[in-house]
Amino acid sequence: MHIVPWMHIVPEQAALPVDLLLPMTGRTYVARLAGKEMRDTDSVFRQFYDGLKLPDYFGWNWDALSDCLRDLKWLPADHYVLIVEAADEALSSDATGRQLLFRTLLRAGQRWSCKQPPEGTALSRLVVVMSCDAASVSGLQEQLRLCWEETVTS
Repeated sequence: MHIVPWMHIVPEQAALPVDLLLPMTGRTYVARLAGKEMRDTDSVFRQFYDGLKLPDYFGWNWDALSDCLRDLKWLPADHYVLIVEAADEALSSDATGRQLLFRTLLRAGQRWSCKQPPEGTALSRLVVVMSCDAASVSGLQEQLRLCWEETVTS
């Protein structure tokens, strides 16, 4: 199931075609985040702070994370690839926090999408890859689909 062009949910150790992730040219920044370490919102913010080298003015809240992901000016690159390993474990006991995380990532990807009418989105400057246990792929896809539907209708 494909939710949005900039978000990919894959089983651990799976491969994605390079053309889905990388542009033909330009500087690309890749950040790997550990979903296993994202047990609460503070640890989510820590993973993003360390992985994306967020600026010192980062406010350690969801609005600040959203603002930083939509900006990225402190991290000059032409394209960004954000890999969340064990994404099914991120905020696994905090449904509200998990929904906020997913909405934040979906909105950031939407902000960085490159539009080419009439075909639609060709390649996003921010690509999010969420890897998880194979048995968790469909559940994670459904959660992201619901978050996306709520995001575009709100």
